[in-house]
Amino acid sequence: METKLNKNTLVYVVDDEEIIREFFKDWLHLTLNCQVQTFENGKKFLEFFTKEMIYPDVILLDLMMPEVNGIAVLGKMKEIAPEIPVIVISAQNLIETAVQAMHLGAYDYVSKPIDDFDKFEILIRNAIKNSNLSKEVKRLKDLVSEKFNFSNILSQSPKMEKVFSLMEKTLSNDVTVALYGESGTGKELIAKAIHYNSNRKNEPFVVINCTAIPKDLLESELFGHEKGSFTGAIAQKIGKFEHANNGTIFLDEIGDMSIELQAKLLRVLQTREFQRVGGNDTIKTNLRIISATNKDLRDEVKKGIFREDLFYRLTTFPINLPPLRERKEDIPLLAEYFVNKFCKKFDFPIKKISKNALKNLVNYDWNGNIRELENMIERCVLISNEIITEEDLPIEDYHQKIKTQNISSLFENLQSLSEVPDFEFIKEKALEVAYKLSDKNISEAAKALGLGRATFYRLMKKYNIEN
Repeated sequence: METKLNKNTLVYVVDDEEIIREFFKDWLHLTLNCQVQTFENGKKFLEFFTKEMIYPDVILLDLMMPEVNGIAVLGKMKEIAPEIPVIVISAQNLIETAVQAMHLGAYDYVSKPIDDFDKFEILIRNAIKNSNLSKEVKRLKDLVSEKFNFSNILSQSPKMEKVFSLMEKTLSNDVTVALYGESGTGKELIAKAIHYNSNRKNEPFVVINCTAIPKDLLESELFGHEKGSFTGAIAQKIGKFEHANNGTIFLDEIGDMSIELQAKLLRVLQTREFQRVGGNDTIKTNLRIISATNKDLRDEVKKGIFREDLFYRLTTFPINLPPLRERKEDIPLLAEYFVNKFCKKFDFPIKKISKNALKNLVNYDWNGNIRELENMIERCVLISNEIITEEDLPIEDYHQKIKTQNISSLFENLQSLSEVPDFEFIKEKALEVAYKLSDKNISEAAKALGLGRATFYRLMKKYNIEN
């Protein structure tokens, strides 16, 4: 015998016969140890259900009741809370009635009188398990939706505010979105945020990277294939477009899709239907397509690498994601977030980032964007002590890049001058910077400039640099 259910399990019994209501109440409490609430007719049940909105784990519903019969109750209830399993019970053992009840979403149909209560108990337990599974799925979907809420995308950049504004305009419709941005700028995160805040949020979100899958297999991956359609096709396969039906498919790196496959994708966008590889049946699909690329598709069109008609179909609503170097105000926020994330992952106490390390992170020209920052912070969390310092950053290569970027920035500023600066002034500033960066160590400062210690000291005196 199975164990008793959680005492918080709630069952509603809706039946116009008092003796039936009381029997079920006692039997359910004794057998399953659950809470039971009874209703004497469909009208009173619907008044309570629509007003209180206290949802049970399962409902036992009689069909033949005065005023409002069970079929009408079932139809109304399923409009409000379709996830609640309803076991319909009726003295009329009519196939037509059973079919109608099942069509309206009943979990099962049982005839009165019930002659096998062991079997009936199993049915109720399975219905409750189904209810619990539905609740868990809903809870996980709610968690995912919360995770990809716009407010959880860390940014205080005006450029990202513009991105958010554009994203909001895509939520209440099924416009085809194209995300443009360098690798690592978070295109998949933005695609998920659009999906999980749209009216398709409870349907699948399917990702396919057009670069990661060999070109000769990508068609099968997208559209599926029939058994025997090619060597190695030992069974029928359902493609991503079928899996994503009613939801969203995210085509990452769309610019790398072959010209032949582009034609088939165009047909899907135009007709909302396709065929599996080697198949004859036409499969209709209702999904949203979000594409992403780090390439300039206009240039690809000019080169003949990308179809012009597909380009216009995909780019109905383009959104450009700025690289991290153009939203430097977000670097401290992102760095702190990644530090907390990896400290929790490795079960470390939460670490801090020193001012100098943070300054270097902000000054760095992140060619790998957010992904590069995340990888670097993970490394720093692993090798650092309580505080992540400048020394914990990837040393030689990283600091050389910082130095090169700082010098490049300096010369960009110099190029904007309207007249040639005084050479003595530049020498003086070079000495000051070297002296400051070496923590006023004359030997180190002289070495950095390729000078002898005595020469550096003499020049300090010449330019009145305080020792």
